[in-house]
Amino acid sequence: MKVRTFLACSMAVVALAACNKNKGDGEGVSTATAEDKIIVTTANPPPGGTWADVVNMSSADGFVMGNPNAKVKLLEIGSLFCPYCKRFEDEGSPILVEKYVKTGKVSWEFRPYVIHGPIDVAANIVARCAGIKTFFPLTKALYKDQPILEAKIQTVPQDKLAEIGNLPTNQVFVTYGNLLGLQDWAAARGLPQAKSNQCLADQKMIDREVQITSDVNSQYPEFSGTPSFVINGKMLAKTGSWKELQPQLDAALK
Repeated sequence: MKVRTFLACSMAVVALAACNKNKGDGEGVSTATAEDKIIVTTANPPPGGTWADVVNMSSADGFVMGNPNAKVKLLEIGSLFCPYCKRFEDEGSPILVEKYVKTGKVSWEFRPYVIHGPIDVAANIVARCAGIKTFFPLTKALYKDQPILEAKIQTVPQDKLAEIGNLPTNQVFVTYGNLLGLQDWAAARGLPQAKSNQCLADQKMIDREVQITSDVNSQYPEFSGTPSFVINGKMLAKTGSWKELQPQLDAALK
C-alpha cells in the first residue's frame, strides 16, 4: 500500500478509540515470509549482563530481545499508542523479561504495527531512529508517557489534522512529531532533535512502517488488533493480556 493511500485510510484514527485492525489496512500486499528469522548480530550477553541485554532484528523488521536460539520465540504485534498495549507493558513485560527472557528460555520480538495512523508511524520512527540498542528503552518510555503525548494530539482541531494530510509525505510525520512533542521528548532521552527530524522525514523509514503493517496483515490473516501474540509461529486466539499469555508461555516451555 502506498503511503498516501495509507494516510487517507488512517488519518481519522488519531481519535484513539480502540486498537482494532482497520478493514483494508494492507490489503493487496503479500510480501511477508511464512516464517520470520532472527538476524543475529549479537549472539551472547555482554560480560556481567543477561539475555535481556541482547537485541537483534528479525527479517520482518521487528526487534528481538533475548536468546536468538531460545526454545520459545514470542512475537508481540503492538501499537505504541494502544492503551491495551500499554497495559501489557505495565503489567506483563517486567515479569516477561525477568522470568523468561533473562534466563534465555524465551526471546521476545516486538513488531510495531500502525493502528492509530500517523501518530503511530511517528512514534515508531522515533523509537527506531537511534538504532537497535535504544529501541526497547525508548518504547518503554513511550508507553510510560503515552497519556501525556495522547493528550497533546487530542487538543488539535480536526481541521488542522486534515490540513496536515495535504503536506508532502516527508513533512507529515515531522509535523505530527511536533504536535505530539516527540522531538523534544526524544531529545530529553538522548536523541537530538536534528536526528529525530531527519528520521521523521526519511521516506525509506516511512515506507518501512507502512510495509510492516501490510506484511502483518498478509502473514497473519487472523490478526484483529493490538496487542496480538504469536508463539513459535502460531498466533494465539483471544490473547491480549499477560494473564492470558503467561499460561501459554509456560505450556510452550514444557
